Amino acid sequence: MSSATTVSLATRGSDLARKQAATVQSKLASRRREVTLTEVDTRGDQIHDELIHRLGKTGAFVRALDQKVLDGDLDAAVHSLKDMPTEMPDELVVAAVPERAPSGDVLVTPGGIGIDELPECAVVGTSSLRRKAQLLAARPDLEVVALRGNVDTRLEKLLAPSLQREHQRRLEAVGKLDEMVGDVAPAADADSDDADADAGDTDDAADSKDYDRSPEEWFNSLSDLERDAMGRNVDTEMDAIVLAEAGIRRSGLFETVPTHRLPRTEFVPAPGQGAIAVTAVDDDVIEQLRDKVDHPRTRIETTVERTILAELGGGCIAPIGISAVIQGEYVHARVQVLNQDGTETIEATRDLPVTDHAAAAAEFAADLREQGAAELIDAARKAAEEDIDD
Repeated sequence: MSSATTVSLATRGSDLARKQAATVQSKLASRRREVTLTEVDTRGDQIHDELIHRLGKTGAFVRALDQKVLDGDLDAAVHSLKDMPTEMPDELVVAAVPERAPSGDVLVTPGGIGIDELPECAVVGTSSLRRKAQLLAARPDLEVVALRGNVDTRLEKLLAPSLQREHQRRLEAVGKLDEMVGDVAPAADADSDDADADAGDTDDAADSKDYDRSPEEWFNSLSDLERDAMGRNVDTEMDAIVLAEAGIRRSGLFETVPTHRLPRTEFVPAPGQGAIAVTAVDDDVIEQLRDKVDHPRTRIETTVERTILAELGGGCIAPIGISAVIQGEYVHARVQVLNQDGTETIEATRDLPVTDHAAAAAEFAADLREQGAAELIDAARKAAEEDIDD
């Protein structure tokens, strides 16, 4: 039970999770109300080398935080909404959904190119079944590899090989320059037999002059993220990775790495992506959160997305993208259900009335199931179960 002057929030310990929780903390805190953050370790945080769908039940990053609230140890819990299962304990309430950040996905490459510009058979990293299926649907030639970790960890794994190669080239260029300086000889006659050799030396000098800074100056010019990447050993070199734009922005890294927004028509985001949810059980806390933190537009859009997901029944074990955007008196909903290799897709759009958005979303999902979405989800569920058993 919370006092009127203190509210305790549960959060995961990652930098991104703490920044998300801090946005809730700042909205809720006032002169008369202190808001504290408490880190809680989750199953998803404890297992670093396993993909999300193999962690067992949904809610790998959620349940431990909510249990602290249910037990009365803490007042509320802050989650990434896309991590939350659609089924929740009856007494637990999504008390607030703050205004959502950009909900789409971005392709991150060392050179900032788009998906169509990736070389043939390029290697792309992602931890998401949905993103993998969407990537293969757009580019069947791609090799999609498993990638987990915090946002900065994933970016470091991508950037490390190219940065390390660039550093090596700069070191080698300095070595060539030092060698040329040490071996200075009298100028040869332009017509002599040494003219060709001198021309070769000139080429080497031109190569070295491509670098206007020493390796140390170049290293010092890198961002903190790039410097950390320089020291990282990478087992699988990747040409690109796919991340949520919201995660990069909230981590403060959006201006640090070159990104390319993926088209939302082909890469429909995960339901709830870019949104934060705050759960609570105490009536007083719920009232405070709804008054100070909740964003009505975001709540309606995410309610549509999560209602469709609940009716489809895919959870985190099927490649499903759902996006909802309020447009006047309607909520424009787009749904994409794929098989795991992206060769089959059921997709549709529908304008749902804002005044009856939840019921209309459920009806939309039921129609999609009849159109073949149920079969794709069942097949994905069986494949995921077999993968877990292996």
